[in-house]
Amino acid sequence: MNVDLPLAWAVLILFGVMMYVVMDGFDLGIGILYPFHADKADRDVMMNTVAPVWDGNETWLVLGGAGLFVAFPVAYAAILSAFHLPLIFMLVGLIFRGVAFEFRFKASEGRRHFWDASFAGGSYVATFFQGVTLGAFLQGVPMQDGKFVAGAFSWFAPFPLFVGLGLIAAYALLGATWLVMKTEGPLQERLRAHGRVLTFVLLAVIGVISLWTPLAQPQVAQKWFSWPGMLVFSPVPLLVVACGAMLLKTLGDPRRDTMPFLLTLALVFLGYSGLGISLWPNVVPPSMSIWQAAGPDKSLAFTLVGALAIVPVILGYTAWSYWVFRGKVRAEDGYH
Repeated sequence: MNVDLPLAWAVLILFGVMMYVVMDGFDLGIGILYPFHADKADRDVMMNTVAPVWDGNETWLVLGGAGLFVAFPVAYAAILSAFHLPLIFMLVGLIFRGVAFEFRFKASEGRRHFWDASFAGGSYVATFFQGVTLGAFLQGVPMQDGKFVAGAFSWFAPFPLFVGLGLIAAYALLGATWLVMKTEGPLQERLRAHGRVLTFVLLAVIGVISLWTPLAQPQVAQKWFSWPGMLVFSPVPLLVVACGAMLLKTLGDPRRDTMPFLLTLALVFLGYSGLGISLWPNVVPPSMSIWQAAGPDKSLAFTLVGALAIVPVILGYTAWSYWVFRGKVRAEDGYH
């Protein structure tokens, strides 16, 4: 049986990136919401909802990056050449945030504010530059003879910066709805209010990006508004509106704790799928396909076996971690 190895690797990388966006998205979102909750007890509860699992969430980022290097080395070289600065800023943000998880609980009262700022600031920086990288990627990576040919600041443009701000709203909504599911009492009520505001913000962001992308990228407009692309893409905006309406309804219902988070995941997935439809089959837009950027078949086959063996292990320990730490987190509970 012949296997389309570049296609298999593309699906695996897309899955890994989606898992990262979902799973690290809500714990970055908690850091984004941190400045709006000044009470120490509330901040302890917020951080403790993800303290046991946050580092495992970032496994998916490693999988996506390593998979891109192994399967599509030309794309890996082009993307890192084009976006090395925002990616460095993102990693610095992730480092500050990760260190804050460990040091905040051990810091004295007088020094805890520094680690609170590290946690929140790292979350904002990491999220913003993830969004900037995504926006610049959607904008297109100028290539010539398989190499990136633009300047180091080609990502510094209105569309990538807007996508960076939009991703802050998306992760904040993920964080708010996660906390609605994991907390109770006055803190949960405030988070429901945050969630309602952020739902409108995120829907507006999705609308702006949906208009801006085809206007700025003729090849995307061609896909969206030609046949059969129109047939494939047309359900996505309708589903986004439906999910947004249901999300607002469940956020206003104190009996519904889990559904807001699931609906936010659905919104994120729909946005992700819309971007995938727009870019497919290019791994480096606007013109390099996954088959053009793929490595040798023998390398793809050898590494795919290992990847397919390790992914179920990652899924297994992730599921077990979330199962062990399921349920509400209260002020008297502690992880550290």
